[in-house]
Amino acid sequence: MGDSMKKQLFQKLKANASIQNIYQLNGTVPIYKAIPFGLQHILAMFVANIAPILIVGKACGLSGTDTAMLIQSAMLIAGIGTLVQLFPIAHKIGSGLPIVMGISFTFVSVLCFIGAQYGYGAIMGAVLIGGIIEGVLGLFAKFWLSLIAPIVSASVVTAIGFSLLTVGATSFGGGSGSADFGSVQNWILGSITLLCCILFHIFAKSYFKQLSVLFGLVVGYILAIFMGKVDFSALHNTAILAVPHIMPFHMEFRLDAIISVTLIFLVSATETIGDTSALAASGLGRDVTKEETSGSIACDGFISSLSSLLGCLPITSFSQNVGLVAMTKVVNRFTIAIGAVIMILAGIFPIFGALLSTLPDAVLGGCTIMMFGTIVVSGLQMMSKCGFTQRNTIIAALSLSIGLGFTQCADLFTIFPQMVQNVFAQNCVAVVFLVSILLNLILPKNMEVKHAEDTDSAT
Repeated sequence: MGDSMKKQLFQKLKANASIQNIYQLNGTVPIYKAIPFGLQHILAMFVANIAPILIVGKACGLSGTDTAMLIQSAMLIAGIGTLVQLFPIAHKIGSGLPIVMGISFTFVSVLCFIGAQYGYGAIMGAVLIGGIIEGVLGLFAKFWLSLIAPIVSASVVTAIGFSLLTVGATSFGGGSGSADFGSVQNWILGSITLLCCILFHIFAKSYFKQLSVLFGLVVGYILAIFMGKVDFSALHNTAILAVPHIMPFHMEFRLDAIISVTLIFLVSATETIGDTSALAASGLGRDVTKEETSGSIACDGFISSLSSLLGCLPITSFSQNVGLVAMTKVVNRFTIAIGAVIMILAGIFPIFGALLSTLPDAVLGGCTIMMFGTIVVSGLQMMSKCGFTQRNTIIAALSLSIGLGFTQCADLFTIFPQMVQNVFAQNCVAVVFLVSILLNLILPKNMEVKHAEDTDSAT
């Protein structure tokens, strides 16, 4: 074999090894091949990242200019938070796992209530304090994580998956509050996008198979343009380059607002624990470590406080991206970091973010419905690993039935104070976590032994 042939063979082997790194936590991937995978993550979460801003901004009466500024900050802080998760600060803040961060939906209800009562400045003050409290709790998580048994994490992950199914279905129909929700056009867009994702995943070769969501989004977006479902009007008045503002709103510190938001931060921490557990289980095929969970929670809290300094809402791990990792098995940190850089660029160049915001909800729904289902399956797999003992079955069955059932009937919570209603009435993940924790503490550890003894004595 000549030197030239040896060189070509070596380069081919090196290229194959590099692309295989997308399935490894560490290692470099060629930039031109990493970009599609990173972009796929951004497209999967972009609408969900800016939706809380739009909802809370409207409830607080913010102007269109302020809302546009906050969308810019949301992209920037999501990119920064994702990079911190990927590459932890001082090995303490951040998990080192391929977790994508974004603006949390969990806080929307309580923030709308606070904003309407006290104004947007009170929201910022509460987020600053609440984020610091969650961050500190994350740093010392090793002292309390033992309370969260594997069956608790499995129940929370399953609840997250089920709670997101409604989000995916709502996007499929055209988005919450849309005038043409459930229309024929939205059904066509969502169905064709979903079909493209499935067919691409079945027939694509090699690592291209893992770009099925991106392929579905592109096909759905092009179809939406021809159907007249894409509105480019917002691009005309969007600046090309803009620097995010520091503390654009005067912060106010009100005790009841801080307490309410801090309670929701504790709920957000449980979701982060579930997301981190699900990602390790589905993407890496192993249990999450206490250090990874601790860093993930700390990042959640401290970056949320940083978000408030940019006038933005709390940030958290995004379950839809956990579902994307579970489906594609692409866990490479460098690849996900490319997506984070794209988000930061979207924050610095608003025109880029405005272009991404034209993606129709129905197209996004067609892609996410399968991803969210994957999270449910991951939770069930985690339960299976825990074992269906009598104790575990009671914890999972009762926490899921109460969490998923009671939150479908929000009026059940009317006897409780408003603060309790804000936290639990429509948040099945919070209820599942609380019930599963209580059952884990109350139920005897030796239930199986006791049951066997009772059976023997009866015999």
